[in-house]
Amino acid sequence: MPKSAYSIDNVEEKIERVIIVAWVDNEAGVLARVSGLFSGRGYNIESLAVAQVDEEKNISRITISTNGSKPVIEQIKAQLLKLVPVHKVADYKIDDTSIFKELALCKFKGNDDLLKKAEEICIDFKAEFLDKTPQSFIVQIVNARREIDDFIKKAKPFGLASITRTGPLAMKKGSETIQENKGKVL
Repeated sequence: MPKSAYSIDNVEEKIERVIIVAWVDNEAGVLARVSGLFSGRGYNIESLAVAQVDEEKNISRITISTNGSKPVIEQIKAQLLKLVPVHKVADYKIDDTSIFKELALCKFKGNDDLLKKAEEICIDFKAEFLDKTPQSFIVQIVNARREIDDFIKKAKPFGLASITRTGPLAMKKGSETIQENKGKVL
């Protein structure tokens, strides 16, 4: 028996965290249109990273971390492809077929004893020291989200004063690449 648009289905869709990537023309207003697509439909953007990846073709890569059921993710990708400056769209599920990394910059402030304890934690997490004064230091940590969260939790009591993060970036493992394919979700 066919279901009407008003039927209530008791089966709940599984909500997944997904990284969606859109390759777009690097021009004014594109990011506003992409983020507007999300807000206009009530989709959440957990994090967003944008950078030019091809200077010759003037292409930027927008990496968006979001949550949704499989149909919602497919709808987001289809809607993104309808935007004129979007060349291709791909999604990266959180699994072993892709690499996911985040960057965090963290500033520590405090007295000598506090900073020594903070330095030990930073060394344990293989953070790179970028700046150091007698009262502070800044480190960079590149790792998976969960490891950065763990680092922040352990470092917080030891003078962690400021944090900035990129959100996740993703890339498929192996020799496979996303091919140029306007109008088709990859």
